[in-house]
Amino acid sequence: MITFSTENIFLLGSFLVLVSILISKTGYRFGIPTLLLFLFTGMFFGSEGLGMEFNSPHDTQFIGMVALSIILFSGGMDTKFKEIKPIIGMGVILSTLGVVMTTVLTGGFIFALSQWAGMDIQMSLIVSMLLAATMSSTDSASVFNLLRTQGIGLKHKLRPTLELESGSNDPMAYMLTIALINVALSGDDFSFLDLSLNIGEQFLLGGALGYGLGRLTVWLINRINLPNAALYPVLLLSMVFITFTLTDLLNGNGYLAVYIAGLVVGNCRLSYRREMSTFLDGLTWLLQIILFLTLGLLVNPSELVDVSLFSLAIAVFMMLVARPVSVFLCLLPYRKIPLKAKTFLSWVGLRGAVPIIFATYPIINGVEGADLLFNIVFFITLLSLTVQGTTISLVAKKLQLEMPEEKSGNEFGVEIPEELGSKLKEVTLEESMLENGNLLSEMNIPKGTLVMMVKRGKTILVPNGQLPLEKGDILLCLSSANKNPE
Repeated sequence: MITFSTENIFLLGSFLVLVSILISKTGYRFGIPTLLLFLFTGMFFGSEGLGMEFNSPHDTQFIGMVALSIILFSGGMDTKFKEIKPIIGMGVILSTLGVVMTTVLTGGFIFALSQWAGMDIQMSLIVSMLLAATMSSTDSASVFNLLRTQGIGLKHKLRPTLELESGSNDPMAYMLTIALINVALSGDDFSFLDLSLNIGEQFLLGGALGYGLGRLTVWLINRINLPNAALYPVLLLSMVFITFTLTDLLNGNGYLAVYIAGLVVGNCRLSYRREMSTFLDGLTWLLQIILFLTLGLLVNPSELVDVSLFSLAIAVFMMLVARPVSVFLCLLPYRKIPLKAKTFLSWVGLRGAVPIIFATYPIINGVEGADLLFNIVFFITLLSLTVQGTTISLVAKKLQLEMPEEKSGNEFGVEIPEELGSKLKEVTLEESMLENGNLLSEMNIPKGTLVMMVKRGKTILVPNGQLPLEKGDILLCLSSANKNPE
């Protein structure tokens, strides 16, 4: 048995990360969700696999808190307000009312299932609701990862809807989980009024502090003059943790605060945006790997067997009943959304790291039967990532919702801030464009447009008026935002 210690944790941790990355390359070719492979890697090297012993829910919860803070902030920062503005109402309803409905429906089913004479597992109504609450949100890490790594383009603004929902419904699930833990521990002292006030307080403080600290972050980055550009990502990271911890200390919802702060930062003019985005992308991947590895190491696979039938019944109910009913009821006011789109939203209710992390809270708080809840949540998460995660592309294709993903960046690796009022556009030369001559000076270039570079094969050429152009050349054009080079 190998035990993690201060002497070997960096060696063992680095080795596990390296193995996970190598395995993910193979799994990607077969359409297997990358995060699922990280989870299996942790289980394979765990105490019932190759013997690496890790059994600390407290450490897992801390790692999860750090990882989710960065993941949610990064997801918010990558979300453009102009993209979510048309669907913001729908996304908010799904991430709040949808979470509550999923909890109620699933909790009622779990309670009824546990009372069935054929089941050995017995749960009270409150514990059943608590179990449902931990699994009520779609996992932002899993959804962001799958949509981006698989390059899935979706019609009817489904992609921003899914990203908005998955990024903003974790706070609601967290509040329900904490509230139901308090109910389970308080017994007869439970007050529905106190519960409602607590949830309202978390929402208001989380939203207000997230917006305020997000604006402060933008102000600091744009006004401070640091001697080294590499310090700006470090400044941003420190503000993320300040936002989460300060909000949590004031009894607000830290997860909601960091997501809103990310939205604010990502949609404002920002100095050194590219450096900070690159830093956050790499850090987010590292934290996702560490998080899923940790969760895989924590679980004992043999204990999943005892809850397999019970968990399977819950998983099927959530996939085929609770999630679809919640989605269709929440979207009743949105009659213009096609039935196919609603069906796809119903299917992509992925569970991932977040439910497992939330399932550690009952263990740490001493809720009776919490170990059982953790194993059930882990089994359902594995099933969700395996079944739903591997079929996203297939379901989108069957429902005729798939479309080519909008290209990001350009062939030249050149970027300019949108706030400058100019934009870059690529133009691939066709035969018809060269009819008047093959020199740049002979082409009909709109006024106010500058051809910056020409790419021919793997060669980058610096253009001038006498440069002979060829069919297939790619021109990188700089123009004002209202100009479209043709």
